[in-house]
Amino acid sequence: MGEDSLTGRRVRRMIRLHYLNWRAEWHRETVLRHLDTLALALERQGWRCVKRYHPELIPVRVPLLRVYGADIATTLCVMAMPDGRWGFHEAARGRAGLLCHCGDITRAVQMVDRLLRARSAR
Repeated sequence: MGEDSLTGRRVRRMIRLHYLNWRAEWHRETVLRHLDTLALALERQGWRCVKRYHPELIPVRVPLLRVYGADIATTLCVMAMPDGRWGFHEAARGRAGLLCHCGDITRAVQMVDRLLRARSAR
């Protein structure tokens, strides 16, 4: 009986993850708009951004934004959240790398800025 419930939980989690991934692919324009907004705000703060999501230049499945400092960098993506919102994530960490929800661009810039400054201090 314990195995059945564990399997059921795994199946529900897999379905939810597939749905969230599908939502991000289906609403690609929304994802690109969020990344463009973040890139513009980060560039105003002095970070250099490289957009890795122009299909005519680089065909990618997941749109990525590469953010550079003097000697540091990180790659960001936008993922669908279970609550119907969108979130900025550190791409290498996947869903575990949530930085901020996309609705608050000021907070997102602060989080990315803190992340990069903490890495440069190491």
